[in-house]
Amino acid sequence: MDFQDRHVIVTGAGRGIGAAIARALHGAGARVVIADLDGEAANSVARDLDTRRPGTAIAHQVDVSTEAGNNDLIDAAEAACGPVDLFFANAGVGIGTDVSTPDSVWDLAFAVNVHAHRWAARRLIPGWLAAGEGYFCSTASAAGLLSQIGSAPYAVTKHAAVAFAEWLSITYGDAGLRVSCLCPQGVNTAMLASDVGDSGFSTAVDVVKAAGAILEPEDVAQVVLEALREERFLILPHPEVHDYVMNKARDPQRWIGAMRRLQSRVLPGS
Repeated sequence: MDFQDRHVIVTGAGRGIGAAIARALHGAGARVVIADLDGEAANSVARDLDTRRPGTAIAHQVDVSTEAGNNDLIDAAEAACGPVDLFFANAGVGIGTDVSTPDSVWDLAFAVNVHAHRWAARRLIPGWLAAGEGYFCSTASAAGLLSQIGSAPYAVTKHAAVAFAEWLSITYGDAGLRVSCLCPQGVNTAMLASDVGDSGFSTAVDVVKAAGAILEPEDVAQVVLEALREERFLILPHPEVHDYVMNKARDPQRWIGAMRRLQSRVLPGS
């Protein structure tokens, strides 16, 4: 994909991976809508980008955990910048621990990590099919390809996010819809610092920190930019994740055993 003068929406773009991706796309020539639940953070990123190229970055405060929020975001973006060329469903939450986690927490995890993708796609796909092109990219996680020790809601919803992206690509790929799915491992964001999410998610954070290299959001954004240019489906900023997935596919039983040992090492007595 050539980003010059393309209209892009990035959710969860007020900070972290989303902000870095928005900056990278803007730097490559795109007009970017910075969407975030934190309106002040979104405005800060948008102001900085618009100073560099006036009229090419706007902020939109949105709660993507509702279908109305997603529709309002897309309506506002189209009114300001025209048809959406690329929707980057990056917003996510790291919350919950195990089966005892309250239903309200499970519901929020599904709403933000999965249903927001579905709602945005439902709104955008008819127009993209009519135009013969469109690009949907979602941020899942290495946990969506593997699992997440310490958080069942995160593991399950990120698996669902990967599955939905796969389904979109299979179903609409021959009709001009391009789909990518970002699956990073450890990235230096507020979620990893336990500044967002809930206190129960700290165990999952400890596992991620112990699992391998921690990348900066800007490093992830550069990998994303290259992958979108090449229109690759799976975006893996941590190359070792590919090896983990292959090991899991070759011998699921052995892989489960290895994950149990990792859990015991990180969580003694579990």
